[in-house]
Amino acid sequence: MKNTLSILNVPAFDDNYLWIIHDGKYAVAVDPGDADAILAALAQHHLVLSAILLTHHHADHIGGVPALLRHAAVPVYGPANDNIAAVTHALHQGDSVHLPELNLTLDVIAVPGHTLGHIAYFAPVQHWLFCGDTLFAGGCGRLFEGTASQMLDSLDKLAALPDDSLVYCAHEYTLSNLRFALEVEPENALLQQRMIAEQAKRQDGLPTVPSLLKLEKQTNPFLRSREAAVVARLLACEKIPALQDDASHFAALRVWKNHYA
Repeated sequence: MKNTLSILNVPAFDDNYLWIIHDGKYAVAVDPGDADAILAALAQHHLVLSAILLTHHHADHIGGVPALLRHAAVPVYGPANDNIAAVTHALHQGDSVHLPELNLTLDVIAVPGHTLGHIAYFAPVQHWLFCGDTLFAGGCGRLFEGTASQMLDSLDKLAALPDDSLVYCAHEYTLSNLRFALEVEPENALLQQRMIAEQAKRQDGLPTVPSLLKLEKQTNPFLRSREAAVVARLLACEKIPALQDDASHFAALRVWKNHYA
């Protein structure tokens, strides 16, 4: 089963990535914000849409759902606590989704922070993580609805997944994220190497995602907010007045990123 499924990267809007999981015949669309982009990819690869997976309620993740449902009446899986009208299968932390056409099982992880109801999907056999706008390559989502404590807990859940997990996030924000990461950890040699590698990908017109979870844990400041070097940098740059708790350090890091040029 591990080798029979593939994932298509479907660019949309300015910097979104929509995802299609397929077996060469049936397809599942993840966060289809743009129906036209999904339908074009389905037609190009001769795929039949069999389900839709949603991580949260923002328009660039759900905007294409009504048009896709006019194209094919398929089940829509999504967060129970994010108030998405199209959802037919409402999901909570600990739920499991089985997609019979693909023989694919996904574990549901509640990851509030970006939105209060945000969820992620993890394929325990393939080690694929579809995390919407919670974890990015080199960064994390803004706290539009949740708290720093919630987001830190959510990222802890994702960081606990196997190191070889592939992170399928929803935006091409990587270079911007890594510029900030280098501001936070300028002496991180792995981070310096990653920036060079990711710049080369973008210069060649290649996506920087999926990324490897192990690499995120080594280079992503939001998964490293407890590291002594990161906390020391927050103090040195006067982003925190003194040592505080983990959530306060994380909050200061997120605020710094929000205003980072």
